Amino acid sequence: MSYLEEIQVKNLDHLGIVAGLIDEIGIVKIINNKLGIDVREKISAGTVVKSILINGLGFVSRPLYLFSQFFQDKAIEKLLGERIKPDYLNDDKIGRVMDELYKYGLNDIFIEVVLEVIKKFKIDLKYSHLDSTSFHLDGEYKREEDKEKQEEEKIIKERPIFIKKGYSRDHRPDLKQCVLDLITSQDGDIPLFVRVGDGNESDKAVFGKVLVEFKKQIKFDSIMVCDSALYGQENLQIIQHLKWITRVPMTIKKAKELVQNIEVEEVKDEDKEKRSDLNLESYTWKEEIVTYGGIKQTWLIVLSEKRQKSDLEKLEKQLSQEEKKSQKFLKEIQSEEFEHPQAARYKLKAINKKLRLLEIKEVELIETYSKKKEKIYKMISLIIKKDEEISRKTKEAGKFILATNLVEENKLEASEILITYKNQQSTERGFRFLKDPLFFTDSFFVEKPERIETMLFLMSLCLLIYNLGQRELRNCLKRVKKGINNQVGKVTLRPTLRWIFQCFQGIHYVILNGVKQIVNLTEERRFILSLLPTSCQRYYL
Repeated sequence: MSYLEEIQVKNLDHLGIVAGLIDEIGIVKIINNKLGIDVREKISAGTVVKSILINGLGFVSRPLYLFSQFFQDKAIEKLLGERIKPDYLNDDKIGRVMDELYKYGLNDIFIEVVLEVIKKFKIDLKYSHLDSTSFHLDGEYKREEDKEKQEEEKIIKERPIFIKKGYSRDHRPDLKQCVLDLITSQDGDIPLFVRVGDGNESDKAVFGKVLVEFKKQIKFDSIMVCDSALYGQENLQIIQHLKWITRVPMTIKKAKELVQNIEVEEVKDEDKEKRSDLNLESYTWKEEIVTYGGIKQTWLIVLSEKRQKSDLEKLEKQLSQEEKKSQKFLKEIQSEEFEHPQAARYKLKAINKKLRLLEIKEVELIETYSKKKEKIYKMISLIIKKDEEISRKTKEAGKFILATNLVEENKLEASEILITYKNQQSTERGFRFLKDPLFFTDSFFVEKPERIETMLFLMSLCLLIYNLGQRELRNCLKRVKKGINNQVGKVTLRPTLRWIFQCFQGIHYVILNGVKQIVNLTEERRFILSLLPTSCQRYYL
């Protein structure tokens, strides 16, 4: 045997960090306890799930049918266990494990993982955020709807989802889709609850039920934060025993009246510095006690200076565009010959339906004769502004209303309500992660709806692992009061975990004459490892 044949070099890169986080949470043990271990199998279900999560956070664009190829150049025995080979992770094995996960209950498994994370990492659950997104799908997913399907069914369905067209957040109304509801913690954006729904599902119809189900599963006194899809009389009755903050739709008559008539309070000099510290210097507000849907609540009417400026600029642009459009309409209607007065007025009415801020008004209807000596009517008209509508939009500019049922002894400070709602981006960041083209959703095609749900469950576990690792890293940097260089060479206490993954590219697992070692582990990488859980360090040190 030659000297070169005694050297094996495998890539480890950042995958040891991912594997360590999976170990620290205890995902393999939880899966194996749920699904059991068959001694005849070469690899357990828990280890298969671990391999899928490592693949998912490998940030390479590979669909599942190339899954085993992902591990061909990786230190698979280091990551997954001794004597495990890439060909153990074939399509059949992965498919069987996915089906077993679905059969056992994806929600039950996810909740157990979440509860372990909450307990072990002391996740603050004072605030939780709910939102939804859609995932468009390629291929055919034909299933007959249950003819006796009840209108009111459990939010955690026993049947598979229906893949069908609906309101698309991806702007692909031509494709079928499914919907993902996600609840995250404000502390670290940790996914706490995941639910997959039918493609044509409405947020307004399910959000209240989702929150009630979440509170049954996660028995913590969390204040739920949601967008305006939650705010409706039926949902408010469903969640009346929960604590919540949400946005009020401007379609509600009371909301329109308040935005039009109420003046937000001027900021006192002594409050300006405090608001600046909270990054709220561009906001003013006024509180009102309102009863809606039979629920007493605080409404916070907020004015954002930045948003007001943007809304007024949009209003000016809309007015300018309508002026050009209305000039064209004016010329058209004044040059047209009508057989009857009613025809002229009908045409004018149709034109005005196309305008929002302006109106073409009839001045005079002239009776005259055409060149053929036939009686005709010509309309003299002029363009006027809809002052009332423009005034309404001007008053509404930059304003929105937040509502909470925390009143009297449970009352929150107005600044805390606003800051908490602004953190609704927690779920949006999660959706951006799940839809990243470098994540394995770019090949989102699985043969049946059950597999789609299982795939989204596994993707959500990836999100949990990623956000947990990022939270732990940032918290440690804050404790040691020492930053690391970001992509542009500036020191930061809040690096993204993706940047850390990039920093770990080029780390190899080398076996030379039977001796195993890690190469390219620099001092900077050692420092980063010292900030991560010990389970991550074991893969490198």
